[in-house]
Amino acid sequence: MYLTKEVKAEIFKKHGGFEGNTGSTEGQIALFTHRINHLTQHLKKNHKDFNTERSLVKLVGKRRSLLDYLKKKDIEKYRALIKELGIRK
Repeated sequence: MYLTKEVKAEIFKKHGGFEGNTGSTEGQIALFTHRINHLTQHLKKNHKDFNTERSLVKLVGKRRSLLDYLKKKDIEKYRALIKELGIRK
């Protein structure tokens, strides 16, 4: 499995402040980015996997809405997160 408890805890510790802060916007965006990168690699090998493609599009939409929320809430955190995760905007 690509997303173990340890990887998830590390993502939330790095971006959410501490491991238990799974509801933070920054942590959720970082987790979605990790999952999006994994699904993108999967689709490069399996280009006819349309269910995964649909899941990827839905994840990108969720991440986009969270990024819009963060942008309205705190523009400095938004800019720092975009730069750190390497999301193009």
